[in-house]
Amino acid sequence: MDLDRPALEIWPSRIADVGGQSVHRALPKHLHRTVGPWCFVDLFGPSAQPTRIGPHPHIGLHTVTWLFDGEIVHTDSLGTRQPIRPGQLNLMTAGRGVAHAEQSADSFSGHIHGVQLWVAQPETTRWGDPAFEHHESLPRVVLGRSDATVLAGSFGGVASPARTDTPMVGVQANVRASFEAPLDPSFEHVVVVAEGSVTIEDPMTLEPRVVEAYETAYLPLGHDALALSSESRARILLLGGEPFGTEILMWWNFVARTWDEMAEARADWVTDSDRFAAVDSALDRIAAPPLG
Repeated sequence: MDLDRPALEIWPSRIADVGGQSVHRALPKHLHRTVGPWCFVDLFGPSAQPTRIGPHPHIGLHTVTWLFDGEIVHTDSLGTRQPIRPGQLNLMTAGRGVAHAEQSADSFSGHIHGVQLWVAQPETTRWGDPAFEHHESLPRVVLGRSDATVLAGSFGGVASPARTDTPMVGVQANVRASFEAPLDPSFEHVVVVAEGSVTIEDPMTLEPRVVEAYETAYLPLGHDALALSSESRARILLLGGEPFGTEILMWWNFVARTWDEMAEARADWVTDSDRFAAVDSALDRIAAPPLG
């Protein structure tokens, strides 16, 4: 092991368009298509523009929605209609196929600010039934002057009730002053900075590395703790898991293994197949782009 070689790899997010709004996309990255099973991270807002994302399909993934501010109403082809507010978690499992829409509440005012994440499903569950779960509250961990909410998996001795199909962890932490985050050394991890900036001590070189808002720091396997600090207040996501071990393909809203699977899912959406049932939404159904 080269103790002089940095363990942390830091990269900026890229700007992407989702429903006419600009988002900061932290994952996927060319050399890191997955971190554990996490395969997609979009930071959106803060924005005064209402969210209006019409019905669209998914396969082979879980969508995880977490808000810092505002309210969004989720509707899906299972018949779900579920508002989500800060401190609550929406988790939708696509399996072989589901469709959903997301829009601001009718009483929308103020700002929308949050993150949507995708988790790739393993072979054992990706052809299973779609599902939806809403968690009104989640366990929290106090770390000195900092605190963390456990979105998925276990962290700091507490476990989230949210479904996980592979060993993984997801935490949203508010960093004030310094704290040490416990890590599972069998996991790879990323720290995604949603607001403010944090200083992370590189566990190999022990040098401080500053990670700014909308930047991501990647940490490979083999580390059981990570020291973080902020001079004011920072909002971060700590995501990780066992390396996924299977190469995935991502296109439009689908996570698959082959382009034939993608083409079949696209055709089923275009032809209004029973695979993707109707969504009770006043928004227009989103048309599938050409496969490519």
